[in-house]
Amino acid sequence: MLDFLLNKIAKRTNFAKGEVALVGAGPGDPELLTVKAVRFIAQAEVVVYDRLVSDEIMALLPVDCERFYVGKKQAKHCVPQGDINEVLVSYAQQNKRVLRLKGGDPFIFGRGSEEAEHLLNHGVNCHVLSGITAASAATTYAGIPLTHRGVSQCCTFVTGHLQNDGQLVLPWQSLNNDNQTVVFYMGISAVKMISAKLIEHGRAASTPAAIIRQGTRIDQQVFRGTLGSLEQMVIDNDIKPPALIVVGQVIDQLDPRHVAGAGYFQAETEVEALRQIPELSVG
Repeated sequence: MLDFLLNKIAKRTNFAKGEVALVGAGPGDPELLTVKAVRFIAQAEVVVYDRLVSDEIMALLPVDCERFYVGKKQAKHCVPQGDINEVLVSYAQQNKRVLRLKGGDPFIFGRGSEEAEHLLNHGVNCHVLSGITAASAATTYAGIPLTHRGVSQCCTFVTGHLQNDGQLVLPWQSLNNDNQTVVFYMGISAVKMISAKLIEHGRAASTPAAIIRQGTRIDQQVFRGTLGSLEQMVIDNDIKPPALIVVGQVIDQLDPRHVAGAGYFQAETEVEALRQIPELSVG
């Protein structure tokens, strides 16, 4: 079926030897890969990949594809970014088809633009393939719409990654609109600061908030509470990255009881509805 689909959709670009493809692998569910990403993955001769690329997606690579792991955890870089840039150039100069496989989207907190700049400055052509970013996919799977008419008219993606001095310098005043959904990437270690700063700049402590861990994967977890309870949620549930923090009224828009998993929403069954009808006494 996949081969049929790939053959039905005409190729718009060719992945040539000596080129690098910066490919967004999405948040983890392999079914969220784009057709173009699957096509480029199948042609890779070398893959330089991140920690957040799922095993199921890695299994799609050709068996003879050379693999180079450059995974990062918060504050722990397996390979410095400068070295990653040089690895990409080096393999391209060896006339290889180089796949830079990233979780999410390369141009949303993925440093894809830095890598593209480095490649172009060294005479290497590159492709950039968009991937579904975690903020969109994970919230959808959790039953949280990023926007909803009359509730949230805008959505902002923000990095919650702490700087080396432990600070998180953000335009906090611009994040205090009640009609705005805010999604923090990489914010678990800064959750106390995020909560305090948003409240300090006008967001009510009672604003709905959620944390989504391992978004779109089989083991996805969703924790719901308020802006004021975010830090305690992390402590009580021992939440570790990767996780997103979502703040906004949209979190309560859909009843989480209808979320059956993987973006599937189940209506109340007829049997369940009948159970809600009080029994009638006859006599």
